[in-house]
Parts: sequence; C-alpha cells; structure tokens
Amino acid sequence: MAAVAALEAEAPTGALWGLVQDFVMGQQEGPAGQVAADVKSGNYTVLQVVEALGSSLENPEPRTRARGIQLLSQVLLQCHSLLLEKEVVHLILFYENRLKDHHLVIPSVLQGLKALSLCVALSPGLAVSVLKAIFQEVHVQSLPQVDRHTVYSIITNFMRTREEELKGLGADFTFGFIQVMDGEKDPRNLLVAFRIVHDLISRDYSLGPFVEELFEVTSCYFPIDFTPPPNDPHGIQREDLILSLRAVLASTPRFAEFLLPLLIEKVDSEILSAKLDSLQTLNACCAVYGQNELKDFLPSLWASIRREVFQTASERVEAEGLAALHSLTACLSRSVLRADAEDLLDSFLSNILQDCRHHLCEPDMKLVWPSAKLLQAAAGASTRACDHITSSVLPLLLDQFHKHSQSNQRRTILEMILGFLKLQQKWNSEDKDERPLSGFKDQLCSLVFMALTDPSIQLQLVGIRTLTVLGAQPDLLSAGDLELAVGHLHRLSLVEENPQSWMAALEASEALASLYPAAFSSHLVPKLAEELRRGESDLARGDEPTKCSRHLRCLQALSAVSTHPSIVKETLPLLLQHLWQVNRGNAVAGSTEVIAVCQSLQQVAEKCQQDPESCGYFHETAVPCLLALAVQASMAEKEPSVLRKVLLEDEVLAAMVSVISTATTHLSPELAAQSVARIVPLFLDGNTSFLPENSFPSRFQPFQDGSSGQRRLVALLMAFVCSLPRNVEIPQLNQLMRELLELSCCHGCHFSSTAAAKCFAGLLNKHPAGQQLDEFLQLAMDTVESGLSSGPSRSQTFTLLLWVTKALVLRYHPLSSCLTARLMGLLSDPELGPAAADGFSLLMSDCTDVLTRAGHAEVRIMFRQRFFTDNVPALVQGFHAAPQDVKPNYLKGLSHVLNRLPKPVLLPELPTLLSLLLEALSCPDSVVQLSTLSCLQPLLLEAPQVMSLHVDTLVTKFLNLSSSPSMAVRIAALQCVHALTRLPTPVVLPYKAQMIRALAKPLDDKKRLVRKEAVSARGEWFLLGSPGS
Repeated sequence: MAAVAALEAEAPTGALWGLVQDFVMGQQEGPAGQVAADVKSGNYTVLQVVEALGSSLENPEPRTRARGIQLLSQVLLQCHSLLLEKEVVHLILFYENRLKDHHLVIPSVLQGLKALSLCVALSPGLAVSVLKAIFQEVHVQSLPQVDRHTVYSIITNFMRTREEELKGLGADFTFGFIQVMDGEKDPRNLLVAFRIVHDLISRDYSLGPFVEELFEVTSCYFPIDFTPPPNDPHGIQREDLILSLRAVLASTPRFAEFLLPLLIEKVDSEILSAKLDSLQTLNACCAVYGQNELKDFLPSLWASIRREVFQTASERVEAEGLAALHSLTACLSRSVLRADAEDLLDSFLSNILQDCRHHLCEPDMKLVWPSAKLLQAAAGASTRACDHITSSVLPLLLDQFHKHSQSNQRRTILEMILGFLKLQQKWNSEDKDERPLSGFKDQLCSLVFMALTDPSIQLQLVGIRTLTVLGAQPDLLSAGDLELAVGHLHRLSLVEENPQSWMAALEASEALASLYPAAFSSHLVPKLAEELRRGESDLARGDEPTKCSRHLRCLQALSAVSTHPSIVKETLPLLLQHLWQVNRGNAVAGSTEVIAVCQSLQQVAEKCQQDPESCGYFHETAVPCLLALAVQASMAEKEPSVLRKVLLEDEVLAAMVSVISTATTHLSPELAAQSVARIVPLFLDGNTSFLPENSFPSRFQPFQDGSSGQRRLVALLMAFVCSLPRNVEIPQLNQLMRELLELSCCHGCHFSSTAAAKCFAGLLNKHPAGQQLDEFLQLAMDTVESGLSSGPSRSQTFTLLLWVTKALVLRYHPLSSCLTARLMGLLSDPELGPAAADGFSLLMSDCTDVLTRAGHAEVRIMFRQRFFTDNVPALVQGFHAAPQDVKPNYLKGLSHVLNRLPKPVLLPELPTLLSLLLEALSCPDSVVQLSTLSCLQPLLLEAPQVMSLHVDTLVTKFLNLSSSPSMAVRIAALQCVHALTRLPTPVVLPYKAQMIRALAKPLDDKKRLVRKEAVSARGEWFLLGSPGS
C-alpha cells in the first residue's frame, strides 16, 4: 500500500517537472498557463513549482535562469492571492537577491515582484525592502519600456496598499522615485509616472529637500509636444499627457517659485500651443496658490497676459489670457491676510486700471475692446474686484458717452457699460447701501433713455439690453424710472418700425414684467388696452395695413408681459373681450386677426403652465369663453356675422385647438376632473350652462345635428380630452367613443371626420389595457372593415384606420401589426394607394395637436426603430411582388419610413436598401423624390464608403432632379450634389468637370434659394482636389 501511495504522489510531481522542462528547455509558452491553472485548482502548490524549478533557478546559463524565473513569475501573477504570509517573505527575499543577477534575468524578476506587490499577505516592512532594492540595484531607465512600466506598477501598487510604510521612508522614497523616472520618454509610462508624482504630492508624502528635483524631473516635459502615431493601438492622445502633467504642476504651491518663471517664458514664446498650455496651467495653479506664491511674479504675469490680449491674432489665446487674469484676481481676492500684511489685490487692480483705463476713452481705436475685456475679466473674479474696477471705470464711461456724439461710438461705450453692469448683477451685494451702482443710478437711467430715443437701431438694441440688466438689480430703479422705462418699451413695441427693435422691446418687457408686475399693470396694460380698442375701430373702418400691423403688435405685447399672475388677470380678459367685441360688432375681422389673438392666448397659456394658480385661472377663464364663441358661431342664423364664418375656418379652429390643448396639459387633477365633467356633456348632451352668454338660438348637438358647423367643433373637444392626464376619468366614455367613431366615417365634412378620428385615436392611446379597450378596438376594426369595403366614406374610413394605427404603434399594442398589415394591403388599392403611401409619413412623424408627449400620450421612445424592424422587410417584399403601376406606392411608403428613421439605425441596413432608394429617385411623384433626397443627403456625409459604390447613378439622378419643376426638389437635389463632394476625392474627382458644367444651369434659376444652393455646390466642386481642400 505504501508503494502505491508513493507512486501516486510522484505522478503529479513528474507531470509538473515535465511541464517545467517544456517551458524552460523546450521554449514552449503553453505550459506556464497549465501550471498556473493546476496551482489554482490545488493540484500543485507554489512550493512544489519552486522545487520543480530548482535546477533551472540555479543554472549557470543566464537565459535558462531567466526562463525559470519567468515561469515562476507568470504563475505568481495568476496565483498571488493563494500565497501565505511566510511564502511571500521567502519569495520576496529570493526575488530581491535576484535583482543583482544578470541583466537578462531582471525583466522576469520585476514581473515576480509585481505579482508579490499585489499580495494581501504582505508582512510589514517588505514593501519598503522591495523598493529599496529596486532603487539600489536596478538602473530603470536602461530597461525596455515594458519593464520600466512594471517598475511603475510595483510603486503604484505599494502606494495604494502600503502608504504609511512608504511614508516612513521619508524623503528617501521621493528621491528614489526621481531616480527611477529621470529620463523617461515613453508616453505610456509618463502617464503612470505623472500619476505617481501627483499622488506623492496630494497624499502628503515627504518631499524633503527634493522639491526642486521633483519639479525638474516633471517640468522638463512642459509643454507637451507629442503627436500620436497613426493607428496607435494604445490610444494615448496629446491631451491626456497635457492634463496629466498639468495636474502635477498645479498640485502644490511649493512648485510656484520654479513654475511661474517657466510659464512666463512659454507665454512670451512664439509657439501657439505653448502659449495656450501655459495660460491654462496658470489658470489651474491659481486654484491652489495664495498671495505669497504670486507676489513676486504679478508684474511679469500681468505684462504677459496684457500683451497676449492686446496683440494676439488668436481668439483662443485671448480667451485663455482673460481666463488666467480672472483666476489670478480671484486668487488674490480670497487670500486671507494678516493685519500687517500688504493687500496685493488693490495694487494689482490699480496696475490693470493704469494700463487699460485710458484706452476706454478711444471708442474708435482697436485697443478699446481688449482693454474692456481685461477689466471685465478681473472684475468678474470677486465682489471686491468688481467694486474696485466698476467705481473707477463707470464714471469715466458715463462721461465718455456724453463727450461722444456719434451713435456708433456711443454704442461701443454703452456695450462696455453693459458688460460691467452684468458683473455687478453677478456680485450683487445684500446691503443696498454698499452697492456701487446706487451712486450712478440717475446717470445710468438718463443714458439708457437717451439710447432708447436715438435714431440708431443698434444703439437702441444695446439700450434695451442695458435697461433689462438695470431692472434686474434689486431696488435700483425708482417708481419714476420704471414709469419712464415702461413708456419707452411701449413706444418701441408699437411704434418702432424696425423689427429688431420691437422684438427686443418685447423680450425686455417680458423679462421686466415678471420683476415689476405692478408697474406694468399700471402703466403698460392700460395703454395696450386703449390700443386694442383703437385697433377694433380701425378694423371696423377697414384701415390701412400699417395700423393693423400695430394692432397685431399690441396683441404680441399683451402676451409678452403676461409673466406674473397679477398681470395675467388683466391681460387675459382683454384678449377674450377683444374677440367678443369683434364678434358683436361689424368689424371686418379676417382669419388673420382671430389667429393672431389665439396665438397670443397660446403664449399666455404657455407662461401660465409654470404656475398652478395661473394655469387654473387661464383654463377656467379662456376655455369656456372660446367654446362659447365657437358654439355661437356654429348656430345656423339667417344673417351670420363675418366673424362667425371666420371662427369655423380650418386655420382658426386649429389655432383655437392649440390654445385649449396648451391650457389643459398642466391642469391639477381636481380642476381637470371638474372641467371634463362639464365639457364632455356639452358635446354629448348639449349642456351649455357653464358657458358665458349661453343664450344660444338653438341646441348644440354636434353628433346628432346635421349642420357641418357644429360637427367641426369636435376639433375643440379633441384638443381638450386628448390633452388631459391619463389618470383623469372621462364621463360617458362609451357613448363618446361610439359617437366619435360614427362621425369619423361621415363623408359630409373632411375636417370634422378627421378631428373625430384623431380624438378617437388619442383616447385609445391613453386608455388602460383591459376589456373596455378591447371592445373599443373591436368596434373600430369592424367599422374600418365595413367602411373600406365600398361606399362613399372609404376615404374617411381610411383616415380612421391611419390614426388608430398610429395610436397603437406609439404604445406598442399587439394589434398595431395587424393594422399596419391592413395599411400595407391598401398600397395596391387603385383609389387609396397613394394616400396609404403618404400614411407612412404620418405613422413615423410627430404630431402637434394629438398623440403628443406634452399631451400625456403614451409614446414609446423607440417606436420608430421598432416600426422599421417589423415592417420594412414586408414593404420591400411587397415592392418586388407588386405590379409595375403599384410599385411607386411602395417606394413612397418606404421613403417616408427611412427619411424619419434615426440615421444610426438606418446605416447598418443601407447596403440592402440603397438600390430601392435610388429607384425611388426615378419615381415621378415629387413627394417621393423630396423624401428620398432628404434621406440620402445625410447618408452621403455619414456613410461615404457605401455611397461611393453607386456614385455614377447618384450623379446622374441628382443632376436630373436639379431641373425638376418643384423648387423644393431642385434645392434638395443641389444639396445632395454639394454633399457628393464629401465622398472620397479619388471617387468623385473624375466627375468634377461634368458637375461644374451641369451646375451652370441652376445658377440662372428663377428662384433665389435655388441659385444660392447652386452657387454653394458649384464652389465646392471647383475646390475639389485642390491643395488644402
């Protein structure tokens, strides 16, 4: 038995010896992995591996020793976690001793030490012992890159796990690392070395007397000048090295006396990259430096920054110079001073003022703006700096404004003042008595009001912006100032002919009205109300367009200032009353007028969405009023007013839909439930009791009544119910859905049937899954099948199918695939085929009035991608199987789907679909052509390799379409011709002469936009192949 046991014990050892021999003597690499796997699995111990390597480790031949140690090191790299503390001690002693061995052995020894540096079972003192041995025995910079990287890895591992032990070495550790790093050139190693230096400093290792040496060994790489080789597998970029080195240089104030002279030298050099790197490094240093570090270098730093901003031709250098000045000033501002210490901030700012202030008196000279930028960069650093500079500069600029009479000079001065005012706004003092602007308030207001009355539009615009900033300063403007300001804004909003001025005045009114609602309610809203009444008279008399334009501006102004709940309560009744007045009078109100009022109402509604109180007030006030007007307009009368006809026009109802939808999306649950309990019965039962002035001549029954006017108002019902949150319960839903379904297939009025279909689809989309939803869907399917079979309402039924399909596609309902297949089947229909093709555009695009995320519809984020995956293969298959006269419908549908698909999804499928897209370009339908061109143009830029394979076909088809009767197609074709130049130059260069000749014709196109695209495209083709293109 004993003999059997002995044989079993020798068998694995013999196998191990064989693997060792194969690796060491047979020069095979595979056995190392096998031995490591066996050690991990417990077949061998590390001790057995060492014993099996015994003769190899003591072999007189260095290469044999190196192979033996290499095998042991590779096993340790994979099995270091299995080692016991005692084993680690012996192994480290062995490896330290081998550091004195032949140079061929050293790389394998370092690999073993790297593995041991990862051990958890590392006795105290061993890390220090290993590093001392490396520092003493190994000349690191004579080793290959891989082995130097191994040394850095050993140091990094010990710094991570044995920090306190290494700190016990004191400055000797820092000195040892300096010797290791000195002369390093490989960027892969430098990234690790810079990280180690940064950790030395940030983790407070002792630098001792070696601060300058540590600085020198790292700063010798500044500024980084490294260009990665092409196809670099390591992916190291110049920016990586720059940021890593900058983190080292800016990590401690102790480098300041050595670094700042270096930075000044590099800023003053002629190399652009060195300037940028130096200024960015200075910026980073200011975050850790204090006044003492900067004190001796401030004059030189200021001189260098000033010269770069004054003289540079590079905007980037200027921007970095200003950022560095900002950081320097901020650093001086936050320095904590002793009572007897000198305050460098005041003297530094005085130097800046001395060098820049006099240039502000020369608004026509080129140094005025660089000087202003320097002053503003310093002023933006702290409250103290801002007050110091502003109190010195502002009186000068105010005086200069009055000394110069030309508008362009005044504009320059006012723009500079505006810059300093914005900085004051940033550093607003809580104590208004200490606010520097308080002493200049009257002069500033006078100056701004002068600018607002100047004939120069550009000066007016700067004046408006300055007024806005002044108004944002708390308690700065008096009641009298506000009254004057509001008067000027009123004049600019309504009287000024230049669109830039009155648009800027509207924006300023909007900003200031939220800060001073009482002033705008008192001084502007009454004037706008009077203007509105005057506009009604002008409309009644049919006055000239100028007055009507002013009237429309008044509506815009009313909506612009409706930024505060108190103002909304004044402006909203004015806008609604205006509609009623026009309705009662004999004014010749066209659809433009009513749409303008609705647009103003919508803008007010959007502003009210941020405030629940305003939102509720708007909804309760505006929605019943609009419904009352529309209901009254829909009643049949012997002599209907002009407005009543206008109110039922498609465009006007669409504008009212936007107002009601916007007013409904942000309703509170309580108010939404209250409103739905009123509005749904209004349409189903004719209950008009909640409407203002509800003495209507007849009953309101849009679903039962035969009048098309009443049926058209279903669009307003759609706007309301399809914008409600999903959790709002809709009363009489079953009846409502049936009525909508019936109306959607009514062939009398396309507008009302489409509105009913959209409303039905919107409610389906939000309805929770369950039996009731299934019943509604079954009802819809039955209606669609019977309506599509025959009869006069096929077109209306198709519209219903389209909207129901979209509602289900958006929410990933299982029935959507069935409906989409039904839609595809209609592509072969002689009557509905073209409409079915266009229907794919609707399915893939976003709607504005229904089925929107804003209206709480269920819209899955990837619905387009899913639709593409599920349906495009069927479309392609259908195209190939379809008769020739039906193929254009399939191409059209496919083009719509691809045109609205995110390009990253389309690119992988492009090779299989491109031939169909090219065929679509030959389709006579201009809609297909335009959609396909819009799809191809970005693909030329994003998939040049695939598109290059078809360049001959693309050139021919694009040039043919550049002569299309449709202007939009001509423009899109020329944009594609332009994009062709982005394909690889060798591919398109043979077509250069042909393209230049062909593009001469559209240069004479009768449409300016076409000529513009032709000029742009032809210019690119002229430059193709030239140097630098």
